[in-house]
Amino acid sequence: MTEPRGPFTFSVDARDGRARAGRMLTPHGAVETPTFMAVGTAATVKALTPEQVRRAGVQVALCNTYHLALRPGVDVIRDLGGLHRFMRWDAPILTDSGGFQVFSLATLAETDADGVTFRNHLDGSKMRLTPERAMEIQEGLGSDVAMVFDECLPYPSDAERVTRSLYERTLPWELRSLAAAPRDGRACFAIGQGGFFPDLREACLRELTRHPFDGFALGGLSVGESFDEFRAMVDLSTALLPEDRPRYVMGVGTPREMLAGVALGIDLYDCVLPTRNGRNGQALTADGPLKLRNAAYARDPRPLEADCACEACGPGFSRAYLRHLFVAEEMLAATLVSSHNLAFLARLMAGARAAVVAGRFAAYAEAALARWPAAAGLPAAPPPAA
Repeated sequence: MTEPRGPFTFSVDARDGRARAGRMLTPHGAVETPTFMAVGTAATVKALTPEQVRRAGVQVALCNTYHLALRPGVDVIRDLGGLHRFMRWDAPILTDSGGFQVFSLATLAETDADGVTFRNHLDGSKMRLTPERAMEIQEGLGSDVAMVFDECLPYPSDAERVTRSLYERTLPWELRSLAAAPRDGRACFAIGQGGFFPDLREACLRELTRHPFDGFALGGLSVGESFDEFRAMVDLSTALLPEDRPRYVMGVGTPREMLAGVALGIDLYDCVLPTRNGRNGQALTADGPLKLRNAAYARDPRPLEADCACEACGPGFSRAYLRHLFVAEEMLAATLVSSHNLAFLARLMAGARAAVVAGRFAAYAEAALARWPAAAGLPAAPPPAA
């Protein structure tokens, strides 16, 4: 990577309404935003090599504190040179804190005011995460962006539960996370919570923006809510966030939600959807998802998309061949379609950035969404342990 490396910084290069084209500089290189980050929970983007992920246009990998602390363990990764060297990814890495697992592994978690005790889903042993321990693990992993430890609640949750969670856990945990964060040029991002109650979202963000976080994420979205609910919370939240720091909506990876987010000033996205759906035979295209196991593709000679240079489309693999791989349960199927799905979302965001710079983002988004089925929006719910 030729980009000069240094402490974390962020700048906005262009604006078009509330949409932004930005640039993050991290200890492992630059990131042009808006961008989609590939989820590599266990230090791997499933079915793909790091080089394949990079060729798809991905700039940032996202890994998970909870899962890596369990296996192989932070000591192993630190002693082998850190997460970048361990997974052979010479580009920025963002690590989630384990707060999402408070939601996704709720049946295995006991939460108190100080932190969370998990029953290890691998062997049943107990694992304790506090804000300080979550930050200590992320420091040992060596990620470029560390997320604070918070509590993500299920949807729907009533106002009493959200209020208690916000004031007794999330806000105190986030400030403890900030106090424990590394001071070596890496970034610490806050996470705005508050459920779907505007007053609680606003109160949370007004408190967090009083403190020197390097960036701000929006959590507790894409957990089963409607598109209108999603958009309303993003609209309210971005209006309260500082202009000079990056904004990240966690767990969102469909065109409709991503473009809506860009229009409101969101810079970063992540989701397991492109690789999870890719492993299960669904390809993302400009005209909507293709279910490749369908018999309609048995003799289809076309690539997934004619203008795509991904691992599947570049060499000219046909839809018929990809369908054959899925029907025959060949591992190559997951690799090719996951690569395509990541390339599709990376290209969508690169196009959004170019449109912001050119002052034509609204037209770009309108044209893209005119082809994307309205029903192909937010997933009903995230996978149990993503």
